[in-house]
Amino acid sequence: MAKAGNPSVKIYVEGGGEGKGSKALKSELRQAFQTFFKGWGLDGVLPSVVACGARNQAFEDFKTAIKKPKAGEMILLLVDSADYPACKLKWAHVAQRDGWIKPNQVTEDQLYFMAVCMESWFMADKQAIADFYGQGFQPNQLPKTSTAQPLEQFSKSVIYAGLENATRSTQKGEYGKGAHSFKILAKVDASKVIGHGKYAQELHDFLQSHLN
Repeated sequence: MAKAGNPSVKIYVEGGGEGKGSKALKSELRQAFQTFFKGWGLDGVLPSVVACGARNQAFEDFKTAIKKPKAGEMILLLVDSADYPACKLKWAHVAQRDGWIKPNQVTEDQLYFMAVCMESWFMADKQAIADFYGQGFQPNQLPKTSTAQPLEQFSKSVIYAGLENATRSTQKGEYGKGAHSFKILAKVDASKVIGHGKYAQELHDFLQSHLN
């Protein structure tokens, strides 16, 4: 529950799958994000997390929620940027990439990105990935950052290829989004993700200002 005087925050998140098995996966997503946000010092004033499944469904659920928000409630949308945004404004990026039209009552600080995808956040704490997979994990297969290319600018294909190659010889097997992603997120040191790039920093700063 939020502290007195602070609005509650509800975040509609892309992910959790569709169809058979999605109920359990969405529950795992919610729990993983709650654990992650605790790592940002939000324990006791955690945002509510809604797992929405597909990307477009997350946007549709968000649009439905903002029509009738509860008193004092701030509603956010958190999705993969999918590509690194070329536009300065986040809503301009999803308009260009996805054809999403920003609802009139919505502001720029209600949309947040996992850039370019949730798995990009894992790269901020490669030790957590190694600990999860154990023997046979090959960390040298993960993409290496540089001043010219920070973590959040690596393409989704590069991130996925790195994870698949690094995990192929482990007992848990090759990285699988449904099987492994939220278990890893729950183990990632969230404080390291703050330094991942501007989009992670933006989400962190907003939640800190509204929930602490």
